[in-house]
Amino acid sequence: MSKNSPDSDVAFIQALAELLNKNELTELSVKREYGEDDSLEVRVVKQSTVLQMAAPTYAAAPHAAPVAPAPSAAPPVAVSDDPAQHPGAVTSPMVGTIYLSAEPGASPFVTVGSTVAEGQTVLIIEAMKTMNQIPAPRAGTVRRILVADGNAVEYGAPLMIIE
Repeated sequence: MSKNSPDSDVAFIQALAELLNKNELTELSVKREYGEDDSLEVRVVKQSTVLQMAAPTYAAAPHAAPVAPAPSAAPPVAVSDDPAQHPGAVTSPMVGTIYLSAEPGASPFVTVGSTVAEGQTVLIIEAMKTMNQIPAPRAGTVRRILVADGNAVEYGAPLMIIE
């Protein structure tokens, strides 16, 4: 904590935690400068609960002979259903509200199947009353749009897939 005002620092941190909960954020980082040699840097993170389920157990078939693994069999390739891991994923550079068109009622910037050029605006994220155009990071075809118009997004959230 800062040398200046521990009580106000605690109140500031509590206000950040309330802001985190109120806006359904998962993380918030702030640096507060008090002077040349005095500052407070705070990172508030909401831990999510992860439920783990036990794998189902199956009874062995009666009189089943044990099967030996095939020699030199290649390990299975894991296929991820997580769109954020897709090589063509366009992720959110900020927290904000997604808009798929320039204004309400206008046609969307892109649709599934659209061909885009690198740098072309594919959507807008409103953050702190500022409209931020999000460009296509690469040329290609829009395969999936993973967000809905007007929904909130977090930093790093997958927005669309361009291949």
